This record gives sequence, structure tokens and C-alpha cells, in this order.
Amino acid sequence: MKYITLSTLNRLVSEALSAELEETYWIIAEISEMRIAANGHCYMELIEKDETTGKLQAKASAHIWKFALKLIKSDFEKQTGQRLSTGLKILIAVEPTFHELYGYSLNIIDIDPTYTLGDISRHRQEIIRQLEADGVLTLNKELPLKRPTLRIAVVSSSTAAGYEDFIHQLKNTSFRFVTKLFPAVMQGEDIEDSIIAALDDIAAQASAWDCVCILRGGGAVSDLQGFESYKLAANVAQFPLPVLTGIGHERDETVLDIVAHTHLKTPTATAAFLIDQAQAEIETIKDLEAYIYNNIAKTISQRQAEFEKLSYRVSAYSSQFCNRASNTLSQIYERIKLKGRNRIAKEHTRNEILADSIPRLVKFALERSRNLIALTEQKIKMASPERILSLGYSITSHNGHILTDIAKLNEGDMIETHVANGKIISRIEQTTKTDS
Repeated sequence: MKYITLSTLNRLVSEALSAELEETYWIIAEISEMRIAANGHCYMELIEKDETTGKLQAKASAHIWKFALKLIKSDFEKQTGQRLSTGLKILIAVEPTFHELYGYSLNIIDIDPTYTLGDISRHRQEIIRQLEADGVLTLNKELPLKRPTLRIAVVSSSTAAGYEDFIHQLKNTSFRFVTKLFPAVMQGEDIEDSIIAALDDIAAQASAWDCVCILRGGGAVSDLQGFESYKLAANVAQFPLPVLTGIGHERDETVLDIVAHTHLKTPTATAAFLIDQAQAEIETIKDLEAYIYNNIAKTISQRQAEFEKLSYRVSAYSSQFCNRASNTLSQIYERIKLKGRNRIAKEHTRNEILADSIPRLVKFALERSRNLIALTEQKIKMASPERILSLGYSITSHNGHILTDIAKLNEGDMIETHVANGKIISRIEQTTKTDS
């Protein structure tokens, strides 16, 4: 039987690849794993997924040798503003290789940053379209910013220079800003979950704050990739308080900035915005004070002139009124005297008539009362127990109480039956209840 060694077969495969394949191919792939070894070489795993289902379709190992890594990585990050990291889709020039010992691998010799920029832009537009379709894209922008805005919940890293600048700037004003830091990771892969956790803590005490400031400032532009997140953007868009962002540099705008209530370039710019808001409130109050003062002075002047006119009219009218009232009172006085004399005469005549009628009316009333009393006495006699008993009726009692219901009696109970000339004592042997 003819055979060859594994190394021989691998060498044949390597030679066949070198003979049949072109030296370099440009391919599109996604970085699923990436590490830079201690020797300075960069090792990756590249994958390809189905655009519709997300199902894995291809996978290959790749590497960038140390001598090329610095140049390729620096150029890529400078042009895209993104770190070369897992999750990125890249357009790369590769040399397919097959090593007898290490097997199949792709040697990356170049990366086209423009493709990644386009993919990042497409990814951002997809997030924005999804937020718009969900109806939440502008929700936070529609919230009113409380006036004045003095109670500030801050989401940032406690060691960030931008946060320190922000606090320092607010403290060096005459306004009494109240701030509290809700710590979060502002770079790396944990940005999304860390900021959302901080926002959840703020939401639990939302009534204590006027707005939220998410601050980063400084650092590499590539670190902004963590803010290009649908989950984080949706959380901020639907947050119950206005959210102000100051997370990048002058030329950077993330999806988070787009959905926030107010996008400011840096933490310093954010502090300046809050100070300007407070100063604007002071200016508004001063303008209102001047407006009120001027209007009060004008109103007082107008009212004083009106009062002087009214005072003159009142003086003239009061004199005329007093004269008319005096004449009217004199006329009323004469009428009262005349009517008083007539009334006294009528009452005198009425009293004389009543004096003649009172004895007769009293006699009639007394006679009527005597008849009523006699009739009442007759009714009482007719209803007396003695008369009722004399007619043959009897009264039965049990334990001193008039008996009206046999249900209150038991066998062996003693009862008393009262008749006209005495009483009968009986023992209960049996009771029979009749239908009523």
C-alpha cells in the first residue's frame, strides 16, 4: 500500500494553493475574535454571516504580522475614528497561506478604512430608522427643560478629567447647583450596560433631579463606538428627564447625541450651557421686575388721576345728594307722624272691641275644655282593666310579664290567669300554636 506523511500532504496542499490561487484577494469579513500576542503579532478569527438570517456561513483564522500591524492599525483608526476591534466589518487585502504545521490562515496586508466608515454609517442609519419606526426618536427632545435647571444627575466616570472640569466650572459660579455622580464606564465594551444601569438608578429617584448629564470628554475618538448603540439610544430617548450629552470632541456626533434632549460637544460646554440657562433665568427675572415696576408706576399714576377726578365728582354729588336726602327725610318724617297717629287710633278702637269680647271668649273656652275632659274620663273608664275583666276577658302573665306568645313557654312553666274576681295559677302541660 502506497502512502505519504502528513507533512508531505500539507506541503502538497500548500504548493497547490500557491500555484492555483492569486497572490492577494480583497475580501469582506467581520472580526469575531482579536488579540495581540506578547510577540507583537495580531491574531484574528474572521467570520461571514448571512445578511438576512445572521447564520454563520464561513470562518477563517487570520493574522497581521508585527511589522505591518502598527501602520495598518494606526491608519485605520485615524481615518475611521474607530479602534480595530471585534464586531467590526472590514474590507481587507489577504494572502491565503497554508503552513505545514499551523494549517490554513489569511495574512492581512492591508485594510480599506472607507468600507468600515460606510458600514458604521449604515449601522448608525439603521439605528436611527429603527428609533423613528418605534416612535421614540424625538421623545426626549420634546421634554421641557425645567427653569431654572439646578439639580443635575451626572453619568460619568469618577476619574474622568471632563467630569472634574464640569464640576469645577459649576462650583465657580454664584448659582447653587446640586450635583450627584452616578458612576459609569465611559470606554470599552461595557459602556452600554454601565450607562443604562446608572440611568435606572436615576429614574428611581427622578423627582429629585431636573436633568441628566452624560459626560465623557477627552480620550480616543475610537472609544465613541460604545455610544452607537440602539439599546442605549432607545433608553435615553424614552428617559423621563431631559438628557444632556457632552461625550465627544468638536467634530463628533453619536446616535446618543442625536436622541438626547440637548447635544453639547464637551463637559465644559455642558457646564457653560447650564450656567447660561441659569443666567438667562436671572435676566428674565430682572426684565420681569423692570416690566412690573414700570407698569405699577404707570398704573399708580393713572389711578391717581382717576381718583382726583372721582374725588371732585364725589364732593359735588355728595352735596347734591345730602340736600335731596334731607328733603326726602323731612317728607318721610311727616308721613310717619301722620301714619303713626292713624295707627294709634285704629289700635285704640280694636282694644276696646277686644275688651268687650274677652269675657265671652274665655267662658266659651272653659266650657269647651270641661266637655273635653269629661269625654276623656269616659274613654279611660271604658278601657280600664277592671271593665275589660268584667266583660269575661282574662289576662295571662308569666314571671310578672303579660303573655302574648306561647313560644316563650316551656312544659312545666307556671302561669297566672287574672279574671274579674281573682286569679288562677296553672302549670303548662302542653302548648298548641294556631296559624295566624
